[in-house]
Amino acid sequence: MGVCRRRRGSVRKHEVVHDANPTAPEQLIRAVGLVRFEDRRLLLVRADYQAAFYLPGGKIDPGETEVQALHREVREELGVGLRGADFFGRYVTDAVGQGDGVQVELSCYTGELDGIPEPAAEIAELAWCTREEYAAHEVTAPAIVALFADLDGGFNGEQRAGSH
Repeated sequence: MGVCRRRRGSVRKHEVVHDANPTAPEQLIRAVGLVRFEDRRLLLVRADYQAAFYLPGGKIDPGETEVQALHREVREELGVGLRGADFFGRYVTDAVGQGDGVQVELSCYTGELDGIPEPAAEIAELAWCTREEYAAHEVTAPAIVALFADLDGGFNGEQRAGSH
C-alpha cells in the first residue's frame, strides 16, 4: 500500500507559511482539516484506501479558499454541514502514503458540525481517539501526532483545547 511510517522531528508548525522556501519538498500538497476535540478525543477518519486515520478534510481544489474546501470536504466525508471555521494552526510534514519527497501543508480549522457525522464518500471509518489511542495505531500521520501534542498542551501556550 506504500504508507509512510511516523518519523520524529519531521513536523514543522507555522502560523504563516512563506512561499520562498529554500528547502521546498519535491511536491507539496495543500490540504485542510477539521479539528473537533471533545473530552480529550479528536474526531478522525480513515479512507478506504489508507491505513492511517487523519482529520476530516482534504485537498484544496484550484480556485477554492481553505474555508470553502473545508466546508466541501466535511459535507463529502461526514455527510453534515459545518458552521463556522476558525483557523487553528498549520502543519507541514511528510504526506502519509504519498511517497518520498511529498509533503502536506495541513491548515487546521475548528468549527461546529450540523448533525451527527457518519462515514460518507471514500471514508471507511470514523473514530474519536485520545492521543494514546492514536499513538497505538500501527500507522500514524505525523501532523496528527503534532496536533495532539498541541491540543493536550494548549496551542502556542495561549489557547487550551476545547476553548476554540
